Amino acid sequence: MKVVSYFRLHELRWTIADSDIDALRARFPGVTFTSVEEDAALTAELADADVFLGWNFPPKLFAAASRLRWVHSASAGIEANLFPALVESDVILTNSAGLHSVCIPEHVLGLMLLLARNFHEAQRLQREQVWDRARVIMFAGGVKELAGSHLAVIGAGAIGTSVARLGNSLNMLVRVMRRRSSRPVPGAERVVGPDHLHELLGWGDFVVLATPLTAETRHLIDRTALQAMKSSAYLINIARGEVVDDEALIDALRSQAIAGAGLDVFSEEPLSSTSPYWSLPNVIVTPHVSGYTPGYFAKMLALFADNLERLVRGTALRNVVNKRLGYVEQ
Repeated sequence: MKVVSYFRLHELRWTIADSDIDALRARFPGVTFTSVEEDAALTAELADADVFLGWNFPPKLFAAASRLRWVHSASAGIEANLFPALVESDVILTNSAGLHSVCIPEHVLGLMLLLARNFHEAQRLQREQVWDRARVIMFAGGVKELAGSHLAVIGAGAIGTSVARLGNSLNMLVRVMRRRSSRPVPGAERVVGPDHLHELLGWGDFVVLATPLTAETRHLIDRTALQAMKSSAYLINIARGEVVDDEALIDALRSQAIAGAGLDVFSEEPLSSTSPYWSLPNVIVTPHVSGYTPGYFAKMLALFADNLERLVRGTALRNVVNKRLGYVEQ
């Protein structure tokens, strides 16, 4: 069996440390591990690969990888791996869902606190060396307390459920939207289905997008959805940029139809220097870093190694993606 690892995501590259490769070789003596760093070498290495480990499998190389049995995504998001040839094949797709259940909810909490207390406006005043209490207190939707606020979470995977629990622990009132509304979410006072999306948006003071990107969720937050939100509400997106209609959101932010937004993901990454998001005063931009946490790579490799053990033994793998739905069914 041959495993090929290749980590390239936009402008970023990673490689598995030699010590980690050595540990995998010692644990799986019958498996060949090849770490590819240069794009030019990938085609030849994939020709006889059984397993691919990385962010995204290059679609144009799929047909030539005739021995491929399993693709493991190092991230929870797998939409780039859902190209038709892979979806239609017998190749198993797994992801790293569950490894972000601490860092991303904490990032969400940070954005909620920044927006609720208008820290972004206070930072602008600091740069200007201006003391103006009223400007901070009254900016955008006005200073808020999280306790007692309404937290609407769209999506009930590992991240969404952790956001719900965290919000509940802060005495926020929490409601969650999930595909199967009959399944409860710890910390949520109510769980609704997609048919209640606009009702939920109108209820929320903070709306957190934590849904996978699928055909059903692409541009889920469109102009009509944004019109359903309160003018005092905030939108936080740590899901995928394409879940939001950018033109509609930018218009809503400019017109103050909503109070503001905390955005970590974007339809095009890196975010263009000409994007209006950079200059909108009621927006906090972070460069897709909510999923970063110390030790993540080690945890991801441990999950992969456990699944490789299962593959070798012929038992069921963890985190198998339903390729038709586009996510791991909970």
